[in-house]
Amino acid sequence: MQQLLGPEDPPPFSVFNQKGQAPLLLLCDHASKAVPKALGGLGISEDELARHIGWDIGGLEAAIELATALDAPLVASGYSRLVIDCNRWPGGEGSIPEISDGVLVPANRSLTKEQIDARAGACFWPYHHEVDRQLDRMTAGGRPVALLVMHSFTPEMNGFQRPWHVGVLWNDDPRLPEPLLAELRRESSLVVGDNEPYSARASYEYTLNAHARPRRLPHCSLEVRQDLITTRDEACAWGRRLTPAIQSAVATALR
Repeated sequence: MQQLLGPEDPPPFSVFNQKGQAPLLLLCDHASKAVPKALGGLGISEDELARHIGWDIGGLEAAIELATALDAPLVASGYSRLVIDCNRWPGGEGSIPEISDGVLVPANRSLTKEQIDARAGACFWPYHHEVDRQLDRMTAGGRPVALLVMHSFTPEMNGFQRPWHVGVLWNDDPRLPEPLLAELRRESSLVVGDNEPYSARASYEYTLNAHARPRRLPHCSLEVRQDLITTRDEACAWGRRLTPAIQSAVATALR
């Protein structure tokens, strides 16, 4: 398999607050808009990469603030979702999109299996292997642990203005999402989506299905609308704002 990353490229994942003592692992699947130098910017502009198609705007800053406030470890991906999406099954729908929200991605067209495998080997599997390593460490001795994946979403898609401030995404395990929804809805000014603007019941979802479900961990994803967390200060403020609800929900889920 060809080597994709060079010495000047960033690592495929980062770990924050690894010694955090909370019974919760935080993840950020779309934390970065970086592209390996060998891929030449994927043939699109820096402005396009900086849009929601390239990464989850504000997601990493909010997740780091949560990791600090909750004293929880955080694993974050290192490359743009346009290089390979860390929340899609490798080789499956949406994994390496040729077009995203109307933007053609020239470097993603007509890839060979070797090229797909090279991206997965460099940017996808190292991140997910680290998630497994952290979960193995945290659950050692039978310690109960929950998993929460932090995302952000664009305020408009296909001409529809999304009304939700935050959304909780989940499948069929209610232990974490139901108390989290209840806690978030205590704040009357928040418009809270239940499997909105996306659903974790979609077959293409990877992270929760690959890590939380086989281990039977309480789990869900949390989405924040991107126009609320455009700046670092805004993202950090939302991280602090969400902390009490998450803390309470995790305690309920692990009882």
